[in-house]
Amino acid sequence: MHPTYPNLFRPLDLGFTTLKNRVLMGSMHTGLEEHKDGMKALAAYFAERARGGIGLMVTGGISPNRQGWLIPFGAKLSARSEVAHHRTVTSAVHAEDGKICMQILHAGRYAAHPLLVAPSAIRAHISPFKPWEMSGRLVKATIDDFGTCAALARDAGYDGVEIMGSEGYLINQFIAPRTNKRTDDWGGSFENRMRFPLEVMRRVREKAGKDFIVIFRVSMLDLVEEGSSWEEVEQLALALEAAGATMLNTGIGWHEARIPTIATMVPRGAYAWVTQRLMGKLRIPLITTNRINTPEKAEEILREGYADMVSMARPLLADPYFMKKAEESRAEYINTCIACNQACLDHIFQRKDASCLVNPRACKEGTLSVPPPPATSQKIAVVGAGPAGLSASTELAALGHEVHLFEASNEIGGQFNMAKRIPGKEEFYETLRYFGKMIEKNGVHLHLNTRVDADFLIQQGFQEVVLATGVSPRVPQIEGIEHPKVLSYIDVLLHNKPVGKKVAVIGAGGIGFDVSVFLTDPGHEQAPVEAYREEWGIDAQYRQRGGLMPAVKEQVPREVWLLQRSKGKVGDRLGKTTGWAHRLTLKNRGVRMWSEVQYDKIDDAGLHITVKGQAQVLEVDNIVVCAGQHSLRALQEPLQAVGIPVHLIGGAKEAGELDAKRAIEEGWALAMRAGVFAKN
Repeated sequence: MHPTYPNLFRPLDLGFTTLKNRVLMGSMHTGLEEHKDGMKALAAYFAERARGGIGLMVTGGISPNRQGWLIPFGAKLSARSEVAHHRTVTSAVHAEDGKICMQILHAGRYAAHPLLVAPSAIRAHISPFKPWEMSGRLVKATIDDFGTCAALARDAGYDGVEIMGSEGYLINQFIAPRTNKRTDDWGGSFENRMRFPLEVMRRVREKAGKDFIVIFRVSMLDLVEEGSSWEEVEQLALALEAAGATMLNTGIGWHEARIPTIATMVPRGAYAWVTQRLMGKLRIPLITTNRINTPEKAEEILREGYADMVSMARPLLADPYFMKKAEESRAEYINTCIACNQACLDHIFQRKDASCLVNPRACKEGTLSVPPPPATSQKIAVVGAGPAGLSASTELAALGHEVHLFEASNEIGGQFNMAKRIPGKEEFYETLRYFGKMIEKNGVHLHLNTRVDADFLIQQGFQEVVLATGVSPRVPQIEGIEHPKVLSYIDVLLHNKPVGKKVAVIGAGGIGFDVSVFLTDPGHEQAPVEAYREEWGIDAQYRQRGGLMPAVKEQVPREVWLLQRSKGKVGDRLGKTTGWAHRLTLKNRGVRMWSEVQYDKIDDAGLHITVKGQAQVLEVDNIVVCAGQHSLRALQEPLQAVGIPVHLIGGAKEAGELDAKRAIEEGWALAMRAGVFAKN
């Protein structure tokens, strides 16, 4: 029994096989599935996580036929000729003593191609195509395709399959009255609507055999109008158990739901209560999911009886050795997922390969070109301990270089020290904790409260200098910009300067949104999960279909105007998978978001603006400027003048919007060019 995490590391006996711990690496699309030679990259990706000690892994969604493709020519397993490619993955995982299931996913009306089909011809607002309604013959053929896909998965060496029955994909579309308007044997009553998932489950079990893991991912909380009722969820779960499911996994929310379910603003373990409602009603294990990113939270959920197993996806993208570190009582060295979605889900929606903001190596395991080790250790100065400097210094030191990290302030973190103060972004504390540990582990010489100049760096004999000096706020040319009413975002987020009750925010990029969230935070008195459910209208009593209830109108402390100079939707450049939630948060708090704003002047009366040709005055107490940044790179020229190589990374290289993903990746990539990458 593990002394700290006894439940997390307790084996799970499934009868015909045993899982070594209670963590499932949940399904997550990486984009590698669609590459011509992607299976080799996937094999390296999953093999590293198998080495990390995960109990069971699940692949990204693989379609059982062409109509079920997520994208044209997407990942599919429907023919024997495709089996060999998958054996590349399963062989690599088994060589590392791991277990892996393949997820069978039919996109239904969520498919991004014109061949898409669904129970009824109802277009999803997140898809450009209207689906074809499935004939009764096609319904039966699709059930057979699921069974064939499972049998082929077994032949390919998978330990099991997960049937994707949630998140609004095809199976979920049959279950919910929202998307199933059929009048035949596959629609109408719940007995008819759940016939498709049950027939799929039976066919998969029949074709794959008894000694094969079959996880069914049930949508336990749809979070959409006309979704399933709790009584239907429970009835379906019992029927799936009787039909041969090995385990049930929890699915939360459809992709079209207007409630954030995995973003960083969602409290940890916020949906474990849904799974707990089924505990004790079935004999097979139940898996819970969503925003479980530390071994402590996973252990708590298992200890308190919320589930038999926990699912994590992005946390194992962030750190493939999550479980190994926890097992070795080194949890403080885990590179924690901060649920930002910037390099994983946002990349997928942009048709790029997934990666990870805090772990740029993710999904590059099989393609990383490793240079030879440096012949001699170099003395390197890294100036600036923001995300870029932290990344570069810890990686360079891990290679064996003598690295000195200089920071003018009294703590590491740079812009992260502002981000971590934004309500809903507290996870940034975890990244700074991780880098602090890496500084100690890799032997970085950290110099806080130390502002350096070129003469100092030259005198100290540094052979290379990395400038990660970041940015300074840009001051826009507006008449009256020096007025006492005017504050910078640094004044507000870092220096805690007082802010009045009426505020105009100039600049609607990521910083402007963060400042607006910070200024309108209602300061909840109840527990975070309860406050989150009230704010977004989630009914823990599950009295209505989909688990929805009216959101509680929040009392916000300030009246805020969020302004942008350009045309178009305010915040249109925010992340694809989280931007809508940030906009909705501010809308619900009464923030006025205006575009096409011309800033005329600032005086005692307030901010004088012209909006789409109409002049007006915002009688505000303060104006917070979030209008871009300038790179800080004053050290570059004097150092290069004496022949010292200078490397620019992060904000020092390119100001633009603050971009932690780019900053951390540039620091890591610099080290990769300098020597052999060392695992943590």
